[in-house]
Amino acid sequence: MSFKIDRGLFKYDFIDHHAVLCVPVDADVKEIRKRYLQVARRLHPDSSFTETAAQKQLGNELLSKLVNPAYEKLVGDRTRTEYILILSQIGKRLVQESTSVTLNTDLAKQLVEAANTDHFYKTAIAKLAQTQYDSLEQALQVIAQASELNLVYLMRSVSKLPTASPSAQSKVQSAATPQPNTPKNPLPAPAAAPAKDGLVVEQYVRRAQSLIEKNQFAQAKVELQEALKLEPKNSRCHSLIAMVYLRQNQLKMAKIHFDNALKLDPSDETALQWKPKIDKALGQQISDHKVTSSPNNGDKQPDKSGSGGLFGGLFGGKKK
Repeated sequence: MSFKIDRGLFKYDFIDHHAVLCVPVDADVKEIRKRYLQVARRLHPDSSFTETAAQKQLGNELLSKLVNPAYEKLVGDRTRTEYILILSQIGKRLVQESTSVTLNTDLAKQLVEAANTDHFYKTAIAKLAQTQYDSLEQALQVIAQASELNLVYLMRSVSKLPTASPSAQSKVQSAATPQPNTPKNPLPAPAAAPAKDGLVVEQYVRRAQSLIEKNQFAQAKVELQEALKLEPKNSRCHSLIAMVYLRQNQLKMAKIHFDNALKLDPSDETALQWKPKIDKALGQQISDHKVTSSPNNGDKQPDKSGSGGLFGGLFGGKKK
């Protein structure tokens, strides 16, 4: 199914991720995360018990092609900063071209004349969010309506958007006209989790796996920590966060979580593969410490032949 939208900010070769989630353009990460979880629960096929197969497929496509990319764009520090800066530039451009801007919805036209811009705008966005994905067939129309509200709000309140760092500005200001970002195909989801919190945990795990593949370990750790708050006995989460700690060379933390993973699932392949190596590395670390602290050590120095340290040793290091 095509998800082409030609109203609001979409009309200016721009993907309005705020409209996809139906959150205000000045929403913070916490608000965006909360809204994303609500939408993900609604669209995930495992939570649509009363819908037809066609509706489940449509919901899954909306989730994977629009909602997931929107969330990933708006919560990443770098991508969010650049995105907000582009929004600010579009707002300035719209102010200069205000006479050529066309609006299709009454809400957007009312926002143009509203005395209290912030109150009217955020009330209208919140009202749209309540029913945005009730009818999946009408979801794109609601997104377009939200994007028109975003367009008008930008024209009237562009100076209120969060500011970007000078380095981010220099990267984005060179582009005369913002171009759309092509949503990436999400990684295959892990094995189906139980309903309710399990669906949310599945989303955290999926994002963490994607971040790990990009070597964004700090962000992956945050996602997995949130997942473990919901399911502290999820062996997969313990195993994944152990790998994150291992990649960050935090062997003791990696050992703790691999131990937890094996307690919960003795057949966990990742934990079975890496825990013995970590135990050996930690044992060597203790041994080296004893050697260097021994009063009879004389002029001997610890063996540094493994230039990559414990981390380099576990993952192969650099070959000479």
